[in-house]
Amino acid sequence: MNRKLASMVYGLGSKVSVVAVAGFALSCAPGANSTRPARSTLVVGIDVSGSFRENYESSVDFASNYIYARLRGLGGLKTPTHLFVGSIGGELPDETKSFQPIHTFEGLTVEQISEYLHEHYPTHDGNTDFNPFFTRVAALVKRQNLVLAPIDIVLFTDGLPDTPAEKGDTLAKYKKINLDDLEYLSKSVTVRVLWPRPTVAVNWERRVPRQRVRMWTVDDEVMNTWRNHYRDGFPVEDQHTLWKWIGDNVDFRVRSVGLL
Repeated sequence: MNRKLASMVYGLGSKVSVVAVAGFALSCAPGANSTRPARSTLVVGIDVSGSFRENYESSVDFASNYIYARLRGLGGLKTPTHLFVGSIGGELPDETKSFQPIHTFEGLTVEQISEYLHEHYPTHDGNTDFNPFFTRVAALVKRQNLVLAPIDIVLFTDGLPDTPAEKGDTLAKYKKINLDDLEYLSKSVTVRVLWPRPTVAVNWERRVPRQRVRMWTVDDEVMNTWRNHYRDGFPVEDQHTLWKWIGDNVDFRVRSVGLL
């Protein structure tokens, strides 16, 4: 190889090396893609119907702590990159409600989140209609290009649908709960139903049709113990016992087992 050709090869190799080193440095720099949290979506639904009135206050207080802790990753809880909060049901059947995005709750204290939820999602004698809620969730996920990222849907509800029961089949109303719009949004879609009675929890687990959507329920007898794990007088960041209880009972990682 002559000197001119050797010089060209050496120069080209140097440029390639510089580009490779620069690329490696950028990939390791703060804020690079490798350091960004993986995308995930948390959806919170508040049941505002009259049938849930008995547990409404306790559930909203818990939801305020839950949203605050999740947004900050307290106690090792998974921090979502996207959050939507909306009500379940409305004055009319099939009524669509708006969802508040993560920006509404960032920077708020637990008390401020509680005030917001009480003001915008007050309990009243409305219908508990789950299907419009799930349809709207699917539309939001698609519109914001959040498809394929893990989706956690947490429902604060007694789980009682207002769909009329068929004659001779009181469980038919659970079979009419439609999760089809959620099935292929992501490889990991989990619906968590908090505060149903034990018998209602079982009906959600066994009667609601689904294939890929994961289901997790925590009945009202368990959920109403959450205050036992809250340490009065301690800052919210130091509520380690509560965050652990949430991780073990509410945010439990559910395996995909298909339809029960």
